[in-house]
Amino acid sequence: MKPRRAILTVEKLRIERSGTVILDDVNWHVEPGQHWVILGANGSGKTSLLSALTGYLMPTAGELTLLGETYGESDWRELRKRIGIVSSSVRQLMADAEPARETVASGKYAMIDFWGTLTRTEIKQAEKLLRQVECSYLADRPWGVLSQGERQRVLIGRALMAKPRVLILDEPCAGLDPAAREHFCNSSSASEPRKILPRLCW
Repeated sequence: MKPRRAILTVEKLRIERSGTVILDDVNWHVEPGQHWVILGANGSGKTSLLSALTGYLMPTAGELTLLGETYGESDWRELRKRIGIVSSSVRQLMADAEPARETVASGKYAMIDFWGTLTRTEIKQAEKLLRQVECSYLADRPWGVLSQGERQRVLIGRALMAKPRVLILDEPCAGLDPAAREHFCNSSSASEPRKILPRLCW
């Protein structure tokens, strides 16, 4: 039987900023079909690790390979189109004037502050995802006026827009009320394999 290629390989990863070591000598290997959870204290580098995986934070040293692409040798902007991410690091980058429908649709292109023209099919898909996260009423509402919980739901829809091979969740339930958390977890348990589920914390 031909061995399956790893979804993720991290070797001797180091992240240092302004003389402060955030992560050092991190090694991680994820096989297809595996689900992972990362737990740690505040400030231990969990979000920094996830940001490095998606190319939003450049490692100081080490090697990182995701979906067969190696950091520094591949176009991470294209790779992001195959990854769904829900994270505070993404939430802080959104444009205040962007309507929720466009925020969700932008997940297909892994683009922050979407400036292109959406097709009718993309609009319908984004609206369908907004219904799935119970936020249809937010379609035309700009990001800047959404509550924390509403933003989190919209980002979950955005992460699913491109039907990603890998799903990275950084505290996906943050800001959600108890009923929404239960609904999210029940939906996640029925989702397809090949997804990384880090930091599903309460």
